[in-house]
Amino acid sequence: MALLFVITLFVSAGLLFWVQPLIAKALLPSLGGTPAVWNTCMLFFQSMLLCGYLYVLAATRWLGVGRQAVLHLVLLLVAALSLPFMVFDSAAIPAPVDDSPVVWLLGRLTWTLGLPFFVLSASAPLLQKWFSRTTHPAAGDPYFLYAASNAGSLCALVAFPLLLEPNLRLPRQGALWAGAYGLLVVLVAACAFVLWRSKPTSAGTPLPRPPRPPRTNSVTDDEARRSVTDGKAPSVVNGVTDGITDNIIHEITHGRRALWVMLAFVPSSLVLGVTTYISTDIAAVPLLWVIPLALYLLTFVLAFAKRGVPGRGVMGRVLQGAALLVTLAYLSGATEPGWLVALVHLVFFFIAALVCHERLADARPPAAHLDEFYLWVAVGGALGGVFNALVAPVVFDDVIEYPLLIVLACLMLARRDENGVGEERGGRGTLCWRDAVFPIGIGLLTAALALASTRFEIGMVGRVAMVLGIPLMVLNHFFARRPVRFAFGLGAVMLGSIVYTQGGTRTLHVERNFYGTLRVTRSASGTFHRLQHGSTIHGRQFIDPSRRCEPLSYYHRTGPLGSVFAAFDAQPAAPNVAVIGLGTGATAAYAQTGERWTFYEINPAMIEVARDPKFFNYLSECAAVPIEIVAGDARLQIRNAPPRHYGLIVLDAFSSDAIPAHLLTREALALYLDKLADRGLLAFHVSNRSLNLHHVAEGLAKNAGLTALVIDDREYDSINGKEPSQWVVLARCPEDLVALTEGDTRWLPLMGHPDSPLWSDDFSDIIGVFKWLG
Repeated sequence: MALLFVITLFVSAGLLFWVQPLIAKALLPSLGGTPAVWNTCMLFFQSMLLCGYLYVLAATRWLGVGRQAVLHLVLLLVAALSLPFMVFDSAAIPAPVDDSPVVWLLGRLTWTLGLPFFVLSASAPLLQKWFSRTTHPAAGDPYFLYAASNAGSLCALVAFPLLLEPNLRLPRQGALWAGAYGLLVVLVAACAFVLWRSKPTSAGTPLPRPPRPPRTNSVTDDEARRSVTDGKAPSVVNGVTDGITDNIIHEITHGRRALWVMLAFVPSSLVLGVTTYISTDIAAVPLLWVIPLALYLLTFVLAFAKRGVPGRGVMGRVLQGAALLVTLAYLSGATEPGWLVALVHLVFFFIAALVCHERLADARPPAAHLDEFYLWVAVGGALGGVFNALVAPVVFDDVIEYPLLIVLACLMLARRDENGVGEERGGRGTLCWRDAVFPIGIGLLTAALALASTRFEIGMVGRVAMVLGIPLMVLNHFFARRPVRFAFGLGAVMLGSIVYTQGGTRTLHVERNFYGTLRVTRSASGTFHRLQHGSTIHGRQFIDPSRRCEPLSYYHRTGPLGSVFAAFDAQPAAPNVAVIGLGTGATAAYAQTGERWTFYEINPAMIEVARDPKFFNYLSECAAVPIEIVAGDARLQIRNAPPRHYGLIVLDAFSSDAIPAHLLTREALALYLDKLADRGLLAFHVSNRSLNLHHVAEGLAKNAGLTALVIDDREYDSINGKEPSQWVVLARCPEDLVALTEGDTRWLPLMGHPDSPLWSDDFSDIIGVFKWLG
């Protein structure tokens, strides 16, 4: 019997977590490949999970188990009518062009996936509730099934990027998913039959209880209550609790419910925060969605396993150490090597989620309250999604929620009893005035060190050690035994370090929307205006009117793009130029009389900033011809251009440091070639801190039979505003690139990587192009 329920829960959870990256990947191109797509999808998934748990709570309280089984099977069959998913045939429908297409995306998910996901979300708690009503010896403590459910979820997540995505196209996966769903219906029917054969008690009827044993000196009622409120479940045999604690296990206080919600909220919000942080600078691809989510589920598996996690006593201290390390990496602006920075954030997240889920497992109630427990856990998870996807982008103009959750995770180390009263870890009493005053002092120390560091000629490493290393060492040595003081102190260091992170620059404009955070700053020297998207510079412009029309940064006339336009102007295949990605609009400075220029840009905020003369003037003053800007995803919008229309297509679309993967696929290249005139040029900006994107371009060129050149310009000139950059140019035949190589001998043939990956709409391999050595 138990094996049947384990298999059914495993399959149900596997389907639930297989479909999440599957649907998100299918919808990603409609929204420009931005990392916020995954956050919004996660909000939908968590909200539907909450709806599923509400359904289970209502069904188990108002219906007998027989009617529950009939209702659930009917819902499973009705949901099957929406299969297979139609999203794979219509994912190319453009999303509305505005700052926040969240409503559109949530509506599309609801229409496509709503009912099947709702029914699957309800399966785990409902099947566990059914199992607790059987006569199986383990029925009194069915939480081991929760671990089995999470194991199925984990296997599905790992299988998607490693097995399913590389080998199966999305429509094929959709068909297989529908077949597996049919198998689940059969398994659930079998569980319902076993439940009926076991003659369970009706829902809401207490199981029989043996006579209350006489009180002994070994266990008092107060001790039993403390055992329950500390999360230690009373002894259970065949669903029957012992007599001492039975009179109190039904008393679930509001404070205990709030604790469940918070312990679920923190990891839920953190998993979205760390996923966004990583994918923003690398790529929005399923692998980088799956890794944090798999770690999240793994902590559930470990925390709710029967044997638990060894070494629980030191996990709090380990979490504090990891928090110090991730804070140092975050505040110092470390970005390279990308894999190491990502690893630091993932390790902290794993430890923080494990600590929270361990406390959640310890605080779980007896099986009589299983449905309510899962409901409040789902509430916490859904609130995490709401906070990251809806609240934070509106309330904060920068990504504040991630460091805020780092602090909150450390705050979870402070113990709380069932009434919500806090006490320090290690039995060191309640809060005192020092827990507020000392953190203020450490914040002031950080700010003072940041100001003092500007007076010394020290390198970046020395400045980081002075401004951040000293305060973090003080936290580690003097605050660690008081978790509340430690958490507040960590937050104070983050606030005090603002003086350090500003670096003497003046912020002119900050704006955040669905596509990320834009920041316009004035350099400390007063020479440039600079545009930053996420952690990456996206362009700059001289403030001096006499030099204002010089293209700077990655678009400098002495750089690769300067030689591309020199070659294009010498032999234009067609007078039309397309630029995918707007930035500051610096490339418009290359426009010549008689040409027609079109920019494709999905971010409305980017368009407003580039057009605002208070910030940048390339579009308003420097272009020799009128500039057309087409709003929306470039791959969807460029389809409307006539065939063989453009003599030059420049691909320069980045979200922070990551290029949207769907713009570098085999199918995308076929579209560009259809719009490219004979003897036309394709110029790809492939600069990236974490990925060797020129290998991706090489794979595309080989597959399409194109000629490719590459240039890696390492020159950095801070006075004249030039940034290092790497560019690749593709053409249909070698003769089309003669003018480029004759004008600039730095261009070299792109070859020599025998295993260049071929990215497609179905699979983008980032492991093979990772810069492991920085």
